[in-house]
Amino acid sequence: MGSRRECTWILAVSRFSGRVYGPADTFFYNSLRYVDLALFDFDGTITFGDTWTPFMRIAVRPSRQLAGRILLAPPYLAYKCGIVGVGRVRALAARIGFTGEDASEVREVGRQYASQTLSGLIRPEAAERLEWHAARGDEIVVVSASLDVYLGPWCSERGLSYICTTLEERDGRLTGRCVDGDCSGDEKVRRIRARYQLAQYDVIHAYGDTPDDRPMLRIASRKYYGWKEITNRR
Repeated sequence: MGSRRECTWILAVSRFSGRVYGPADTFFYNSLRYVDLALFDFDGTITFGDTWTPFMRIAVRPSRQLAGRILLAPPYLAYKCGIVGVGRVRALAARIGFTGEDASEVREVGRQYASQTLSGLIRPEAAERLEWHAARGDEIVVVSASLDVYLGPWCSERGLSYICTTLEERDGRLTGRCVDGDCSGDEKVRRIRARYQLAQYDVIHAYGDTPDDRPMLRIASRKYYGWKEITNRR
């Protein structure tokens, strides 16, 4: 599904602030150019902070949250001590919180969360950068460990592609497992390479804010960590 390398006339239309850019605006290009690939982490990069934990608090039944506090205490301590990755903790939390739950109900909670909560969590600099890439005609992809049930609706409303942690569903029920596991660290890169032919892009931009994003930043020619551009050091 990767974007083919091709020349594209640039039409500047914002999908994020509602503004429409015309030929007089700085985002308008009157010549041909190649499409770049722009990879964005979500939590802490596009948003001001974590969106996964607040969603779990509203989507998971109180009784399961109580069980989770007990069962997740040892792995969470192991994570804080650097013994296991945060993806392991998230996967276990999803198992406790969602096994057997009605998939349509959880997805509806996700849609409401995307429309009512996420819009107030977006960083202004992220919205501006998304607008900049959209105006250039770049291929924009949000790559995140966030759950598909809320990240999917948020991205779809804005016409963005996304790669994320996906809750597994069977016969209308959630299994508690995540398809291909947690989408973080090296797994982000694996999924990006599976979907996009990176050699087709002259420039790859990547934006992140935690060590889990560094593998994704390493495949980019222009990389931003905490909204500051960094060199090609590994």
